[in-house]
Amino acid sequence: MFLKHTQIAPARISGLLTAAEAAARAIPPAFPLSATVAVNPFLGQTGEDLATAQARMARVAGVRLMRPRAEFVAMVQDGRISEDDLAAALIAQPSPLKPVDLALMKARITQPAPALKAVPTVAELAAEATGVDWPAVITRAIGLWAAGRFDRGQALWSPAPGQGAFAAWRVWATHDLTPEIAGLAGFCAHVEAAPDTPERAILRAAERLGLSEAAAETAFHRLLIDLGGWAQHARWLLWQAELAGQTDATLTDLLAIRLMFEEALLETVPQIADGWASVVATHDVPPAPTPDMVVDAILQEAAERAVQRGLAARLIGPKAAAGRPALQAAFCIDVRSEVMRRALESLNPGIETIGFAGFFGLPLAHKAHGTDEVAAHLPVLLNAKLDTSSHAAPEAEAQARIAARATRAWGRFRQAAVSSFAFVEAAGPAYGWKLVKDSLHLGGAAHVSPAPKFETALDAAAKTATAAAVLRAMSMTKGHARLILLLGHGAQVTNNPHESAYHCGACGGQTGEVSARLLADLLNDPEARAGLPAQGIDLPSDTVFVAGLHDTTTDKVTLYADGLPVSHMADLAQAKGWLSKAGKVARGERSLRLPGATDDGLLQRAVNWSEVRPEWGLAGCAAFIAAPRAATAGVDLEGRAFLHSYDWQADQGFGTLELILTAPVVVASWISLQYFGSSVAPDLFGGGNKLIHNVVGGIGVVEGNGGMLRPGLPMQAVHDGEALAHDPLRLSVMIEAPVEAMTAVLEKHPGVRALFDNGWLHLFAMEGGQIVSRYRPGLRWEGEVSERRAA
Repeated sequence: MFLKHTQIAPARISGLLTAAEAAARAIPPAFPLSATVAVNPFLGQTGEDLATAQARMARVAGVRLMRPRAEFVAMVQDGRISEDDLAAALIAQPSPLKPVDLALMKARITQPAPALKAVPTVAELAAEATGVDWPAVITRAIGLWAAGRFDRGQALWSPAPGQGAFAAWRVWATHDLTPEIAGLAGFCAHVEAAPDTPERAILRAAERLGLSEAAAETAFHRLLIDLGGWAQHARWLLWQAELAGQTDATLTDLLAIRLMFEEALLETVPQIADGWASVVATHDVPPAPTPDMVVDAILQEAAERAVQRGLAARLIGPKAAAGRPALQAAFCIDVRSEVMRRALESLNPGIETIGFAGFFGLPLAHKAHGTDEVAAHLPVLLNAKLDTSSHAAPEAEAQARIAARATRAWGRFRQAAVSSFAFVEAAGPAYGWKLVKDSLHLGGAAHVSPAPKFETALDAAAKTATAAAVLRAMSMTKGHARLILLLGHGAQVTNNPHESAYHCGACGGQTGEVSARLLADLLNDPEARAGLPAQGIDLPSDTVFVAGLHDTTTDKVTLYADGLPVSHMADLAQAKGWLSKAGKVARGERSLRLPGATDDGLLQRAVNWSEVRPEWGLAGCAAFIAAPRAATAGVDLEGRAFLHSYDWQADQGFGTLELILTAPVVVASWISLQYFGSSVAPDLFGGGNKLIHNVVGGIGVVEGNGGMLRPGLPMQAVHDGEALAHDPLRLSVMIEAPVEAMTAVLEKHPGVRALFDNGWLHLFAMEGGQIVSRYRPGLRWEGEVSERRAA
């Protein structure tokens, strides 16, 4: 018999449910495979510094948030981290637990850091007592149900559709005998008798587990961590709902489900009661860093200061601008664009490149060719405001939809439980030819969709306002070339579930093609251009915009130049030649980093269905620079910097500066910290091994044939097989703007300020193309402004 329900005081109810909400907010969202974007895995810990977050994550997950101490020591010994870097990091660390001087710090780092272990769950204590692997039993039971529950079109059947997650699980669990067969007698009856809402289930479980309000938050967080990617998917559902002004209770439902296993096991295995009481006592105390955690945080800061020192030495000042550009090309700020931009500019001193977020300022809700499914082509922090489509004429569109349905039906036939065997028997020999073609990299040509268009035509005033806003945000109010390329980016990969992760993060995991083509059409529109002079933008009459797509796997660029006037055909031909040569230069540079790659080999990697590393994506990202291109032109930044064009002197009211700090910088921080988390804590934040991935529900992957969903980046995205290919560093943000203006933006946006105050990002002020000041917590700056408050 399980324990009877007891009355709970209202204040305690409020405290426990508040703890459940806080634990839910500590979980980062994981976006589905169709639109994978990088997410800051420490999103719920940005109100804490790194050492405190380390203490929290050590308790709930047993992971280290920094590289092994021995690697830091090696960096100190070989000079990559200088004594000045170490001393500066020691001084900057505010914790009273830090070593009192540099000598003691150097002595401390030679001592190995203690191993970290998460506090156990009831399931882990029960496993130790009984010899039954209860965590594995729970993982499999919940994973099997969740794969069907959250399916997005891959499965043929979903359990209890139309119900909330908790109610649907109860229907499933009352018939799932797996826990009882493993030894949890009466579990089906326990589920049958459960409270009718997840909140009541949480409250009952907290009572039976003896959790105080103080202990509940990290105890609940511990259980949500135990659910892996399923909890993160539920957090994404909440994220999406809140963007639409709504809410979603799925994450609370999952917590209730996991707690029901805990309370059942505690009664079934009573000999673990004392051990569990000790665990609760640990949870009663707020997480606090140990001296060793503080030492590791200092080492992390020292490593980052070493990279910042090297970067500052390269930024020696702006290059002189020469007359009217021979060509301008606007790329996404993505670090992969830095290599291509530098290669393109090296071909002719008259070539100028611009960096801007790859959605080009157009917040689109787009319907692709052959479907009415809406995809958001914009940063996930924003809501779409413009409806667009790439639909063809009615007859062609209908044929595309029939073909799409046939493709989906064919896929279901191949994967279904019974017909899959028939497929092998009937289609095996013929299908073998497809496998041969794929192995020989003989895939067909990429499909080109019809040109995108606005679903509702913009009037002249709206066209002008949108065009002017984008040009100002791009710092392109003057000095225009005859031909300006707007180059979105995407990646050509084959047989890769994480394909969208290689696309444009600023476009919500889509390619930048749609955004670039729509903006080019808008900026060429006579109605839009007619109103620009009144907006203070003098766009020459002979300036023409052409959209394109930069394939970051092959460094080939496709241009969409239909309707280009004859007067600019020679300009276009010259641009194509430059892009082709630049692509070869970029491939030569990138091939040095990829294992076993050659210049020409990069072209094959894009169509090789067995290739686990078609490209490195954004691995290596370390800096974000917002400044005129003259400040970085000719500087080899090794494909490690996000480059945003910005001229503060043309930014009246600093609206563009505010936009940069609150959108592109935050998106870049998510990317940087996802690569950081997947590198230092791959078991928790990484996507596992690509070689044994299976796609589940169309939303994520598991390793092998079941278990918990794996969020984050696969091992092959950050590791070359011998060592990390990504240097786990927090992003250094460098902006050429007055410190007073940046301080004002941070004061206005406390969530963004917290990223800098708590050290998740570093912020620097630039002047004349050089770094002059460093931001310090509390709206202070050090350097030429010497610790004064910029207010």
